[in-house]
Amino acid sequence: MTTYQGLAKKYRPQKFSEVFQQDPIVQTIKNALRLNRVGHAYLFCGTRGTGKTTLARLFAKALNCQNLSDEQEPCNTCPSCKEVVSGHSLDVIEVDGASNRGIDDIRNLNETVGYASSSGKYKIYIIDEVHMLTKEAFNALLKTLEEPPEHVIFFFATTEPHKVLPTIISRCQRFDLKRITPEKILEKLKQILQDLGFQAEEDALHLIAAYADGSLRDAESLLDRLLCFHEEEITAEKLSETLGLVSRDLFFKLDQAALSHDLLFAFQLSEQVFNEGAHLEYFLESLANHYRNLLVIKLGKTQELGALLTASDKEKYLKSASFYTHEQCLEILDILRSQLEQLPKSPFKRIDLEILLLQIIRSMKKMPLDQLVNQLVELKSAVSQAPTQSKKSASLIEEPKVQVITSDEEPSPSKEVALLPQQAPSPEIASPPLKTEAPSPAPQEITPPLQEAPPPQIHAEKIDSAVQKKIKHDKVMCFASVELSGSIRKG
Repeated sequence: MTTYQGLAKKYRPQKFSEVFQQDPIVQTIKNALRLNRVGHAYLFCGTRGTGKTTLARLFAKALNCQNLSDEQEPCNTCPSCKEVVSGHSLDVIEVDGASNRGIDDIRNLNETVGYASSSGKYKIYIIDEVHMLTKEAFNALLKTLEEPPEHVIFFFATTEPHKVLPTIISRCQRFDLKRITPEKILEKLKQILQDLGFQAEEDALHLIAAYADGSLRDAESLLDRLLCFHEEEITAEKLSETLGLVSRDLFFKLDQAALSHDLLFAFQLSEQVFNEGAHLEYFLESLANHYRNLLVIKLGKTQELGALLTASDKEKYLKSASFYTHEQCLEILDILRSQLEQLPKSPFKRIDLEILLLQIIRSMKKMPLDQLVNQLVELKSAVSQAPTQSKKSASLIEEPKVQVITSDEEPSPSKEVALLPQQAPSPEIASPPLKTEAPSPAPQEITPPLQEAPPPQIHAEKIDSAVQKKIKHDKVMCFASVELSGSIRKG
C-alpha cells in the first residue's frame, strides 16, 4: 500500500519556472547562480503559503545540483537533487525555529558549521520561522553570520520579519514575497483538477481562491479536503456546507432589506448564520468585502472587481450599488471594521450580530452629511431675517401703548369733577373756576386709540409667530449639531 501524498506536497514546485507570482525574486536568484555571486545569508519574508520555504529549497537544490541547466534550473535527477526532494540530504539541513529556539540549539548548530559538506559544494541551513528564536539565540547566531565559512549558506524564512533582530537582517539579503492573487490560485487549482480528472464548478473554485486569502498552500489543502468529502463534482453549495460559509445571495437580500427598511430581516439573517454553523469571522470579512465591492462600483472602478465574480454576480452588484451612496458604504465599512475584532470575542455574539445588521439597515435612512450641512445653511439664511422683522414690529407696537396709558390717566380727574356738582347742595362749591369743562375733549382723544388697537394685536401675532419660528429653529439646530458632531467624529 502506497502512502498518500497531500496535494500541497505533491504539487510543490520543483523548478523556478513553476513558482507563482515571484518573478523578481526568481530572476535575482538565477542571476546570482549564473554570475556566481551567491551571498552567505538570505531572508525570505511573506505571509503563509507564498513560497518562502519552497524558494529556499529550490535555491539550495540549485546550488548543489550536478547538472544545472543553462536557465539555472535544477535537474531533479542527480543524487543531490533527489536527496533534497526526499528530505534526506546531509548537506541541506532544515531547522524549525519554533521548536529549536533556545541558545543551546544555536550553539549546537554553530558546532556543526565547521564540518565540510558530504557530497555537495555547499552546506546549507534552512531555518523556518526564524522570528521565534530568543534574543540570546540570535546573539549566538550573529557571530557565525559575521564570519561564516565559505562553504556555509543560511536561508531564513519568517512571516514576521519585524521580530527579527536588525543586526541579523542587516547581514542578510532580504526577499519579500507577494501574496498569490486569486487569479493565479484559480489557475493552479484548474491544473490540479485536470491532472486528477475531477470536475468542479467555477463558482466553487472562486470560493476556494477567495477563502485561501493569498495562500496557495491553503487553497491546495482545502481542495484536498473537498476531494475526500465529495467524490462527485464539487459545487459551491457543497463547499459552503463543508466550510460553513454563507452564500453571497444573502448579502444581496440584505441590500434589498436595507432599501425597504425591513428591520426584521436582521433577525432572520442572524438566525440563519448561527443555525447553519457559519464561520462568524469569515462571515464578517465577506460582508465587509461585499460593501467594499459596492464602494468600488460607486467610485466608478467596476473593472477592479476582479475575475472572482461571475457575470451574474456582477449584475447583482451593479443593481445593489444603486441603493447606496458612497458615504453610506463608507459608514457601513466603518461599522464593520470596528466589529471585526470585537464581535468574535464577544460573549453575546448573536445579539451583537443582530445589532450590527440593524445598524446597517438603519443607515439607509440616515441623512448624508453633505445634505445635512446644506439644509443647515439654508435654514440659517432663512431665519436670519426674522430678528429684523420682529424689531420693526416691536417699534410699531410701542407708540400705541404709550398713548393708551396717558389717556387712561387723564380721565380720572374729569370724573371727580363731574361728581362734585351732583353731590354738593350749596352753591358755594359750584364756583366758576371749579366748573371747568376743559377735560371734555380728553374722552374724545381716547376713542381714536381704542379704534387703532387691533393693528397692534396683529403685530403681536407676528411677534408670536417669529418667536415660535425662533424656538423651532433652535431645536432643529440643536438636533442637527448633535447629528453633525457624531458624523464628524466618525469621519
